[in-house]
Amino acid sequence: MAEVVVFVDHVDGAVRKPTLELLTLARRIGEPVAVALGAGAGETAGVLAGHGAVRVLTSEASQYADYLVVPKVDALQAACAVVSPVAVLVPSSAEGKEIAARLALRIGSGVITDATDVEAGELGPVATQSAFAASFTTRSRVSRGVAVITVKPNSAPVEPVAGAGVVEELEVSFSALATGTKVLSRTPRESTGRPELTEAAIVVSGGRGVNGAENFPVIEALADSLGAAVGASRAAVDAGWYPHSSQVGQTGKSVSPQLYIASGISGAIQHRAGMQTSKTIVAINKDAEAPIFDLVDYGVVGDLFNVVPQLTDEVTSRKG
Repeated sequence: MAEVVVFVDHVDGAVRKPTLELLTLARRIGEPVAVALGAGAGETAGVLAGHGAVRVLTSEASQYADYLVVPKVDALQAACAVVSPVAVLVPSSAEGKEIAARLALRIGSGVITDATDVEAGELGPVATQSAFAASFTTRSRVSRGVAVITVKPNSAPVEPVAGAGVVEELEVSFSALATGTKVLSRTPRESTGRPELTEAAIVVSGGRGVNGAENFPVIEALADSLGAAVGASRAAVDAGWYPHSSQVGQTGKSVSPQLYIASGISGAIQHRAGMQTSKTIVAINKDAEAPIFDLVDYGVVGDLFNVVPQLTDEVTSRKG
């Protein structure tokens, strides 16, 4: 069976959820070969094998931390030479998309970004994407070379399946460009205790209807009761009510959770482009004519300051 290279997103050996989702997709089109780079790469093998990886290629060179994306591209190019894969799957983060684009150029292949599904096809892997601000769904494949595909988080379930997980050291020869841009310092992002926005299974977002930064705790309380991430519309972010890092939309972050709750958000196309692929969408808005209601699975016409606290209390009581 053909092999599929999966780029492993991990932090000091702790594998992040989008990688486990990629392993699920990889098994649909071949045998997953995981490529783990940087400090703690060897510690990922157990988890990767437990989710179907037949081989785990590791390289713990310091270049992956000391410099930007080029060393990782060098490593994936080396992995492609060793494996001769039918596809390379990469998490669809900002870094992941840059790595994928550079790799595709190096190996003379096409690249597909922000896929929401990947399946086997007669002529190669077929990827599903949302196009034109999520107004259309497309299915496409790479017609030249190895398919390099970035996949959005929450596009596939995490399915534990025993794999051989044979660990092999990946030999990487770093290019002259690998040390061109050095990382001088890092400042860890302050933790909120909530899930990462783009990876969360549930997202609760607030918009212009929240009417001020002092009212966002209403949104946060619902999110915390559900174990959800907190998002915000562009209007709320531009007004300074919530950090830009939490913006959901065409100029913010794209999310695809199992459940998306939009509170006080009208549903402008800019916002819809960032959340329209969510599995279930619930909207709370006092304007019955708001465009968001054309999109949702469930809509509540009412004042969010009455509805959201009651919803929070109900969730809390049921959990209790």
